[in-house]
Amino acid sequence: MTTAIAPPENICRQYWVLTKPRVTQLAVFCAVIGMFLATPGLPELKTVVAATVGIWLLAAAAFAMNCLIEQQVDARMTRTAQRATAQGAIASHHVFAMSSLLGGVGMFVLYYWVNSLTMWLTFATFVGYAIIYTMFLKPRTSQNIVIGGLSGAMPPALGWAAVADSVPAEAWLLVLIIFVWTPPHFWALALYRNKDYEKSGLPMLPVTHGQQFTRLHILLYSVALLATTTLPFVMRMNGWLYLASAWLLGGWFIWLAWKLYKNYSDELSKQLFKYSIIYLSLLFAALLLDHWFITP
Repeated sequence: MTTAIAPPENICRQYWVLTKPRVTQLAVFCAVIGMFLATPGLPELKTVVAATVGIWLLAAAAFAMNCLIEQQVDARMTRTAQRATAQGAIASHHVFAMSSLLGGVGMFVLYYWVNSLTMWLTFATFVGYAIIYTMFLKPRTSQNIVIGGLSGAMPPALGWAAVADSVPAEAWLLVLIIFVWTPPHFWALALYRNKDYEKSGLPMLPVTHGQQFTRLHILLYSVALLATTTLPFVMRMNGWLYLASAWLLGGWFIWLAWKLYKNYSDELSKQLFKYSIIYLSLLFAALLLDHWFITP
């Protein structure tokens, strides 16, 4: 009896999936917006390309390390059971080597073609997500996504640092927006995946405090998010185009959160989760369009 060998393209795809490409793309998109907001004109193309590559590599390394650390947890969850790490299809030391290689190359790119501030901030983000959040916060507290959300909120600051070699208050305001956005985004997923998280043993908010408590906090955070996204206009960082976009997008976010709070269904929870991704993309696109065409 011979053992079937997976074709090379399948192996490559398994490694690719471990980098969580969709999440990585959203993080890199927010970082690129930060790059363009950091300067009145257009940033240097060389810097944008190098920073994008470096940040992408370190983000991919962090997600691969997350899959490695959580392989036993992933194996118990329907949503993640097909990952190569959860199935044991890829050896742990191979995943560790891949993550180390991606991270090392990413740091090299950022240090030599961008600046040392961006490299160290991105490395700190890697440590915050892959180590502090994954190993210590996520398995120990129901507020894991709130506390650990800071590392996931850092991309705009990384992009800003890449172009300006500094991280002013405006950059941290963008970080704050993603920080407030993260809990309702992730709790919407946790609600309709509640059974999965029960099996995983992770103390996610719907598991530890129940569905009603989680729905209330999603609603409260959605209101806080609208208030937070108004701050760039208040601080004269952006103009009316952005403000109108933030209110329209935020108003719909609150409406979906209210519907979810009043009458729960998995379908509504999925709808809010999917919308939250579209919401963040459109909000940051509005930031950039206003920066180019409205704000003097």
